[in-house]
Amino acid sequence: MAAGRGTRLRPLTYHVPKSLLRLNGKNLIEYNIERLPAEVDEIIFVIGYLGEQIKNYFGNEFAGKKIKYVKQNKLLGTGHCLHLCKDLLGERFLVLMGDDVYGADDIKKCLSYEQCMLVKEIRGKFAGGRVQLDSSGHLNNIIEGVHNRSKNLVNTGLYVISDKFFKYDLVSIKDGKEYGLPQTLVKVAKDYPVNIVKADFWLQINDLAQMKRAEKLLR
Repeated sequence: MAAGRGTRLRPLTYHVPKSLLRLNGKNLIEYNIERLPAEVDEIIFVIGYLGEQIKNYFGNEFAGKKIKYVKQNKLLGTGHCLHLCKDLLGERFLVLMGDDVYGADDIKKCLSYEQCMLVKEIRGKFAGGRVQLDSSGHLNNIIEGVHNRSKNLVNTGLYVISDKFFKYDLVSIKDGKEYGLPQTLVKVAKDYPVNIVKADFWLQINDLAQMKRAEKLLR
């Protein structure tokens, strides 16, 4: 998913899409592509803001993987984003954010499950999606907002999902202005278990401070 405007990283994103920002000579998408296992042989980019730059850079094949593109003209959320790809997807697929950086080992672990969500265990105050588990340790709920607890599981935005997802109506969020992928996946999880994997490596890059930190860690 690489359609967003990256407003919190302005002025860097005035003329370049966030997922093409470079750290140590590579853009954010390249870091993720090189971490994908060989079994992933095709990538679908959902593009929007300055999306032609992404198409021009990656073309129809990159690093031995076929590339396709889907345009999200209106930023109606990650659930809407995934639905745009419905006709191009198989029975099971990996979904990840194009502007975060994930670990190869974590991706491999997630792909060992039929359905999965990658989470990060953190401590203290944070804003985002707090993941709640059921008695079996599977996905039960996601609570968005600001949280301040001794220990939290945070949604990283990486999922393994089956095509059963498309049987369910998208969940509306943000006063009906967007449709959430993780919120819809919670509905799916009531009928088809969604496993949870704790991430060893995840770089969320939302502002200039996080970008500088990511640059050091990736170096």
